[in-house]
Amino acid sequence: MSRYREPTPPSAAYITTEGAERLRAEYDQLWRVRRPEVVRALSAAAAEGDRSENAEYIYRKKELREIDRRVHYLQMRLPDLKIVSATPSDPTKVFFGAWIELADAEDETRRYRIVGPDEIDAQRGYISIDSPLARAALKRSAGDTISMQLPDGEQQFTLLRVIYE
Repeated sequence: MSRYREPTPPSAAYITTEGAERLRAEYDQLWRVRRPEVVRALSAAAAEGDRSENAEYIYRKKELREIDRRVHYLQMRLPDLKIVSATPSDPTKVFFGAWIELADAEDETRRYRIVGPDEIDAQRGYISIDSPLARAALKRSAGDTISMQLPDGEQQFTLLRVIYE
């Protein structure tokens, strides 16, 4: 058996205005505030002497690598993102940026917002446009039934409302 895996398809390069501002703020905070703090702490730890047994030095090097990795990702990702701030021409249908309200078979209501993959936040109800639920809901209107294949089997949701804020 081979270890080769098909590469994953690239994620959607869409983002809301709030998401873009949050990513820029994260980049600025990492680059202008956090990284200089870690570099100062790393320099102080390196000045203590033997680096092979210096836990503070090893920890700060690891922390700096993690910051640099995230900064590099943001530097590459931010220019490629397309900010979507306009409401679609048909606001009764589900498109990027919409809040959707769904009801399942037990009439349990759930509310989600369709956002870019860089903005996913389960606690706030933000789901990626690349997720199976969002793909199934795209271009649907209130009152439509959405069928999804879940591990438990096929489940149906009723789209109750579509809201753009």
